[in-house]
Amino acid sequence: MTKKIAVLTGAGISTSAGIPDFRGPDGVWTKHPEQTSVYDIDLFMANKEDREYSWRWQKESPVWNAQPGAAHKALVKLEKAGMLTLLATQNFDALHEKAGNSPDIIVNLHGTIGTSHCMKCHQKYNTADIMARLDEEPDPHCHRKLKYHGDMPCNGIIKTDVVYFGEALPDGAMEKSYDRATKADELWVIGSTLEVYPAASIVPVAAQAGVPITIMNMGRTQYDRLATRLIHEDIAVALPKLVDETIAAAQ
Repeated sequence: MTKKIAVLTGAGISTSAGIPDFRGPDGVWTKHPEQTSVYDIDLFMANKEDREYSWRWQKESPVWNAQPGAAHKALVKLEKAGMLTLLATQNFDALHEKAGNSPDIIVNLHGTIGTSHCMKCHQKYNTADIMARLDEEPDPHCHRKLKYHGDMPCNGIIKTDVVYFGEALPDGAMEKSYDRATKADELWVIGSTLEVYPAASIVPVAAQAGVPITIMNMGRTQYDRLATRLIHEDIAVALPKLVDETIAAAQ
């Protein structure tokens, strides 16, 4: 029987692909706390200037322009081997999607920059289409024609599907993560400091269900004591190695 592996990823997997983290000692928000306002839902909804700044900042940010690294590609390999049952991520950079993991396995705990939606009629948009037109429309609004309004455009405010400060996590994200993590044969935590809740709570919940836990992170985490295996190595090297070893052992 194929081993089922649940994975939780944090900023560390993306820093290995060149994205600066937000909360670490050298993090974007640690050095520039005023930039947290980019993701403040109240400011975003209230002011045109804040929306324009938020969109421009996101377009120019490394998050938007980054490409998946060796660690992201390793998780695609694990999925293709039929072993990956959950890829819950605290990152909103859409790099797991870009790498090729399937949407039914990925749970974007903090949302994703890859897609956007209208705050009024909930029409979905590909963020790439909005970014491509940002010079013409710096404060994007919904162009969907509403049948019940004589085909007038909706004109609602569009925002990315990143979870902004002041917003709830996506519906069902934690429930699905708990469910799949507790039913897995192993839980791997890759590059998360396990300080941000409720995402971090996946670890004690899985541990209580008796699931063996691997934590791969350069620094210590508060749940190291729950881990059966600790790996303090470069994620871009260590994760592909772990994936290859795990697939080989199953054959």
